[in-house]
Amino acid sequence: MLNLDDYVVDVLMRDLVGHDRRPASFLVYFVAHLRTGTQAGAVQVSYQEMAESIGLSRSSAQAAVSWLVRRKLLSASKENVTAIPSYTVRSPWRDPARRVDLRRNQ
Repeated sequence: MLNLDDYVVDVLMRDLVGHDRRPASFLVYFVAHLRTGTQAGAVQVSYQEMAESIGLSRSSAQAAVSWLVRRKLLSASKENVTAIPSYTVRSPWRDPARRVDLRRNQ
């Protein structure tokens, strides 16, 4: 069963698709979330495999991953330059330290 935080659908989808105009980024986040939901920690998947699973080109999947990493919604790491990346889905809205910082800035 899919355990998806309400924030992902109610806020994040609208933000990535509507505001950022990057629907591919939402799809990549969603797929990464699905894959890490069945495994603990990071998931290792190639850009090509990710692209094929959601019907995108490899370059679109790569650009979407870059955007998600920039937005700190995904972290990616590689053992070397040609290795398949490992992704960890991040949920900054759940981070208690970030909530405190946001309250201070208001």
